[in-house]
Amino acid sequence: MIEITNLEIGYKSKGKHNSVFKGINLTLNACDLVGLIGDNGIGKSTLLKSMTGNLVPLAGEIKINNTPSSKFTAQQLAQLLSIVVTEKIGGFNLTVWDVVATGRTPYINIFGKLSTEDETIVTKALEQLNLLPLKDKLIDELSDGQRQKVMIAKSLAQQTPIIVLDEPTAFLDHTSKHQLFSILKKLCAEKGKLIIVSSHDLELMKPYINRSVTMAENNSLEVK
Repeated sequence: MIEITNLEIGYKSKGKHNSVFKGINLTLNACDLVGLIGDNGIGKSTLLKSMTGNLVPLAGEIKINNTPSSKFTAQQLAQLLSIVVTEKIGGFNLTVWDVVATGRTPYINIFGKLSTEDETIVTKALEQLNLLPLKDKLIDELSDGQRQKVMIAKSLAQQTPIIVLDEPTAFLDHTSKHQLFSILKKLCAEKGKLIIVSSHDLELMKPYINRSVTMAENNSLEVK
């Protein structure tokens, strides 16, 4: 589902390339629950941003379903791939329901109105993360852990075949961490999704993931 060839990731600044990691060759398939592992600053987030189109690779190619990711429009990419990051996002007086409902944006009509089916999908996503009782609460009133769950629910509502999560358990308690990975494993097994999770907590992920990708110094990439 994702094929990466000779990829170099990093940033362009003032006409110069600031390389973070290079020589990445990787194939990830439907039903894979992938743990992306590595020390801080090694390039995990940069790789995920490159996969999702938020950063342009310095070299190499990323294909999704045999098509170069650069060939997709923003809307097409949003229907294929969703991402959850750890950065705090202001709510601007949005409720939990409002935020999760934005996951349906790639599919709604020009009037921006949710269909009955869209509303059902949003409700299901809230239920999966045990957030339905909080649906009318303002996002800015939530704890860090609750807010992180909302962003994960938004990703589930987006219903993409590929889900990318960057440190999704950062603000979650022990029980919520395991509940989340149980949900992710079930989505891979029952819905055939490809899910990539960046985390420092290898021991937490071990019982759930079926693939691991470890990034280390000197552009060392270990895939199991």
